[in-house]
Amino acid sequence: MNNYRNSGNIKLGLFFAGLVLIIGLLAYSNSIVNQLRNENREIVNLYSEIIAKTVNEDSDANLSFVFDEIIKKVQFPIIYSDAKNQPIYSRNIGDALEVNQLIKPMNSMDRQNDPIPITFNDPASGKAIPLGFLHYGDSDLIRKLQWLPFFEIGVVTLFILLGFMSFNSIRKSEKRNIWVGMARETAHQLGTPVSALMGWVDRLKMHPEESQAVVKEMESDLNRLNQIGNRFSKMGSESVLKNISLKDLVDRQTIYLKKRMPSLGKEIELNVSSSEDIYIEGNRTLLGWAIENVIRNGIDSIKSNSGKINISISSDDKFGLIHIQDNGSGIPRKDWKNIFRPGFSTKARGWGLGLSLVNRIINEIHGGEIKVLHSGIGEGTTFEICLKKSV
Repeated sequence: MNNYRNSGNIKLGLFFAGLVLIIGLLAYSNSIVNQLRNENREIVNLYSEIIAKTVNEDSDANLSFVFDEIIKKVQFPIIYSDAKNQPIYSRNIGDALEVNQLIKPMNSMDRQNDPIPITFNDPASGKAIPLGFLHYGDSDLIRKLQWLPFFEIGVVTLFILLGFMSFNSIRKSEKRNIWVGMARETAHQLGTPVSALMGWVDRLKMHPEESQAVVKEMESDLNRLNQIGNRFSKMGSESVLKNISLKDLVDRQTIYLKKRMPSLGKEIELNVSSSEDIYIEGNRTLLGWAIENVIRNGIDSIKSNSGKINISISSDDKFGLIHIQDNGSGIPRKDWKNIFRPGFSTKARGWGLGLSLVNRIINEIHGGEIKVLHSGIGEGTTFEICLKKSV
């Protein structure tokens, strides 16, 4: 339940983060647009002052110079009208328009920016006489800046949407792989003890006089089935870690596998060596499952009818180390990390869950590490399991 709640909180947080990003982007873009508009307005104000001064002169040469040389260089549309808002002159409106065709673009510019009046201060009367207006619109740069954030938001939204769809597809694929893998892993785990029980039943039918010995072995396989149930139940719950012996843990797994090795159709030699008895804090059931999975993985990698798996136990200052070496087919260097991903397998009929479960048990539950120490095609593989020693 907490996972679903956390997932909902993350989605809500991402939504608000995206909303803040969009608002910030629009606000920043709008501030730049307003700044450019203010600069344009200052320029137009300057033009209005120049025009007001030149209108009072006897010669029209200066006024012509203002319109033909100064205003000509502006980068935004501008229209000069008389006091009655009748267009007289235009620049940057597009195709050359007749005076009567300037009314519509002039009104459009007035909606963007307030027109700037041109007034002449009459020294005789002291009154400001209106001479006309300068109407101006937004430049191409401002128009592009206004649309830029929407374009950016669209591109980012499309990118996020595609990323989300891809992530969703990968997630669904991983879920399918995990479910299928878990079902097959369950069948794989149950296969050995169930097959053994069926064999013991047949043995009991044919040799009832061996009932005492057979029943003892059947009890062992029944306990194995119970242990498998405990393994799966403990994967989803908080694990209790206790002080356990690594040597005892490894011996239990190898003894069980040695007895059932003939059912695999291979002659595999399992050798265990230990320099000392090392104790760690761990969950016996889950760690036993992890070690068995790695050993089984080594057995599966041996393609011939005979092979060898060497298991050595050692330690350094802080960690207990288990090295599991086989003489199987080996793993390509590029897949040394991929083999711990759910759904990935180097086996033709593998389901890619065993080693991912091992990785989860050792890394997440026990705070240890498992890695491929050495591997080569046709040379076999050596796994290293690193676990913290008891204090």
